[in-house]
Amino acid sequence: MDIETLQGALPEYFAPWVQALGLRVEGFDADSVTLRLPQSDQLSRVGGMLCGQAMMAAADTAMVLALINHAGAFRPCTTVQMNSSFLKPLSNQDALVQARVLRAGKSLAFGEIDIRGATDGKSVCRATTTYALL
Repeated sequence: MDIETLQGALPEYFAPWVQALGLRVEGFDADSVTLRLPQSDQLSRVGGMLCGQAMMAAADTAMVLALINHAGAFRPCTTVQMNSSFLKPLSNQDALVQARVLRAGKSLAFGEIDIRGATDGKSVCRATTTYALL
């Protein structure tokens, strides 16, 4: 797997509105993928705070890419559950969204996501996910 393959999965497997988030693959390792979610006025609330809806869309997208990386290829899947905790606002900086596959079996996959400020490195959101592998 390489960054170009993971980046190429965005237009291939995701809806146009997800592509409009401007996500970029920053890096990956055996179990995780990290995306950059650029700060923009379109994704921000008053005071330049990144909205939670954008964070959750980026988190879900990052986990699908982590599953592609983990399996070595795209495998159809669907989100069964996502539980998120917003720790603090993220204002006036990009977000780094790191999705880690904890376990992938025959029919279910489990993961965790950490969203942090790209400038200050502070964690702003943590999420856990369950996916059905189809």
